[in-house]
Amino acid sequence: MATEEPTDPRATLRGGLPDRYLTPEDLVTMFSLPSVETVYQWRRKRIGPPGFRVGRYLRFNPAAVRAWETERTTRGDAA
Repeated sequence: MATEEPTDPRATLRGGLPDRYLTPEDLVTMFSLPSVETVYQWRRKRIGPPGFRVGRYLRFNPAAVRAWETERTTRGDAA
């Protein structure tokens, strides 16, 4: 009998949108960054993943972050 690994419910797409957009704090955790200020500096310099504002909050589409990470690692720009 084959066992299936449980899927992360946050990774499931509903209506073409992710269940949860990422916050700057999520990016700090994902990439082991020193602080959220690094994420904001990336945004100001236009070198980080594309984000968007929801009111005063900055959010990131998980698919866009994944594409940005893939592009950076395939180009060899990863530090």
